[in-house]
Formats: sequence, structure tokens, C-alpha cells
Amino acid sequence: MDAIKNPFVPGAGSNPPILAGRRDILEHSQIVLERVRLGKGAKSFFVVGLRGVGKTVLLNQIFEQSIESGFLTIQIEAHENKPLPALLIPKFRQSLLQLDRGKKANELARRGLRVLAAFTNAIGVKIGDVEFSFSIDPEIGAADSGDLETDLPDLFEVVAGAAKARESAIVLIVDELQYLSEVEMSALIMAMHRVSQRNLPLVLVGGGLPQLVGLAGRSKSYAERLFDYPELGPLDREDADEAIVVPIRGEGADITPEAVDAIYQVTRGYPYFIQTWGYHSWNASNGPTINADDIATANVRAIQTLDESFFRVRFDRLSQGEKTYLFAMAKLGPGPHRSGDIAERLGKKVQAVAFMRSALIKKGMIYSPSHGDTAFTVPMFDEYLRRVNN
Repeated sequence: MDAIKNPFVPGAGSNPPILAGRRDILEHSQIVLERVRLGKGAKSFFVVGLRGVGKTVLLNQIFEQSIESGFLTIQIEAHENKPLPALLIPKFRQSLLQLDRGKKANELARRGLRVLAAFTNAIGVKIGDVEFSFSIDPEIGAADSGDLETDLPDLFEVVAGAAKARESAIVLIVDELQYLSEVEMSALIMAMHRVSQRNLPLVLVGGGLPQLVGLAGRSKSYAERLFDYPELGPLDREDADEAIVVPIRGEGADITPEAVDAIYQVTRGYPYFIQTWGYHSWNASNGPTINADDIATANVRAIQTLDESFFRVRFDRLSQGEKTYLFAMAKLGPGPHRSGDIAERLGKKVQAVAFMRSALIKKGMIYSPSHGDTAFTVPMFDEYLRRVNN
């Protein structure tokens, strides 16, 4: 098989040749955007799911969708070591400069820049090691209290108001939302609540791990009513078959039903793993048809690649104590597991390792699917841990 024509793309956030199984969410997104454009109001939404289900890919598709529809689109990725204002301020400045056209829009956009300057001064944001500042004079008394929960709603209101005056709308796309602190999430929810109450043209589309739902609920009790939370999981068999077969046939090759079945069984329908196994299966085959023997060869290469990149990059971020906690989890299987069972495996009381569990949740390695339960956010991570701990 010609490696250059390999249709599969096993990269983080890389667009696959076929975005199978996600049409409903993309259609829902388009409806939300068009309702906001018409001033009819629509719920913002957070896409939640484990690693490897294609959240980032989906958010990238929504980004392209909103650009093509003529929306002013902002895309950022939350970071556990970077405050939310530092991510928002440069993007809001860029958007307000784009809105600074036409007499009425010009007036409101420039007020937005003054309010943004006031917000920036009050929060004291640094971009890298440099204090972020504006050449324009700040507006006194607007978004300048220094309290994020007070100021962010004011900022969102004036930015969305400037967009409305320009007969435009803003789509704010934020990936990895679970990394926000409770204060940042609370402020973001309050800001979107203000936008919703004023019926302003700003919609928030977020993505994150399953703990995002709990974070939003803890931050503000009304978050459940303010947002929708579509859940992404592994592909079912029909969608997985589409993701595997269509790209191969699109390059003039083919794959046997037994080989498709083998890929589905080993990947369990997770889109990232389908791309990985599809890529290595193509390269392992002499063509023109990929067979079950090719999948057996690809298994070794795919697992080695995942161990060296997808799994290891997460493993290397952990302290030795955190690794020990996860090794104990892995010995119990894929999960979910009771916190007490993990503590028992470690020979400690639940309270003694609670801080470790919290740290791993904050790092996005584990989550709690129900009270007292713990599960990996990365599919197949238990298998990786058993391989490296042998």
C-alpha cells in the first residue's frame, strides 16, 4: 500500500477523513447558531466525553461551521496553569477591533475596548512575562472591580452589545473547560447568564472531560438549566464501519469484514484509536485489500505508537505518588472502581489518599462517574500502566 495515500490521521485534534457518528451534534450546533443570529435565543452547550472520542475535532468543525456562516468566532483552549482572562483578553480585543466599523458600531466597539482596558487593568493579566495593557484610556466604573465574577459579565455584555450593533454575532469556543477553577467557571456561567437575559448574540460552545458537568454544577446551581451537555462516546458499530471502510475505499483499496471486525474489537469504537489502527493497518498491508493478518501486524505497531505518545505524554506529567495511585487502579482493571478499593490496594485509608485522587482529577487523568467511584479519563490507560509496571 502507498504510505503517502494513507487516509488515516492519528493526531491529537487532527480532522479524520470521515467525521462519523457526530452529525446530530453538528446539526444541533447549526440550529443554535442560526437562532442566535435571528435573535431568538438558544442554549449554549458543552460537549463532554473521555479522551480520544473526538471532542477537539468536533469543536474544530463547529469553528469552521461558524466561520462559514459569517459569525465572529473566537477559539481558545483552557489551561491548568493559565488564567481564563489571559486567554480571553487578546481574543476579545481582536474581535472588538473587527467590530470597529460604522458609526453606531464604532461607538460601541470603542466603548468595548475601553471596558476591556479597565477589566485588564483590574485583573492584572500577564501574557507570558509581559503585563498586558492597552493604549486606550480605560472606562472608569465598568468591569474594573477586580472581582472576576462581577467584571466578566459586564465585559461579555459590552462585547456582545457591540456585535449586536454591527448586526453580527459571536461564537466563543473553549476546549478543555475542566481546567478552569471553580471561580473562573462561576464567572463564565454568570457572564453567559447575563448574555442570555439580555438576549445578546453571543453563544458559548465548550468541550471537556466528564468532570466538567460537576464543575459547572458546583460553580452555579442554575448551570444545568443554562447549558446543554451533549455526551460523546465511542462510535457504534455502524458508524465505526463508516469511519474505517469509507476512507480506504476512497483511495481505491478495500478491507475484509474480518479485518473491520478486528479493528472495532481492539479499538472499542474510540475514534482516536480507529485512526491509529487504520493508519498502521494500511501501512502493514501489501494491498489491495487489508485483511485480518494485517491487523495482527498493526496491533504491535499501534500499541507501540500509543505507548510512546498518547499514553506517555500523560504519564510523564504525574508525580511518583500519583503514578503509584494509578498503578493500584490499573491492577483492579479498567474501572470504574470504588475509592475504598483503590485505597485498600495501596494499604491506606481513603482519607489518606483523597488529596491524591483530587490532584489526579484536576490533572484530567481520572474522574468520578458517580459518588465514590473512580475511572480513567483515558481509554485503555489501565492496560498501558500494566505494561510499564511489569
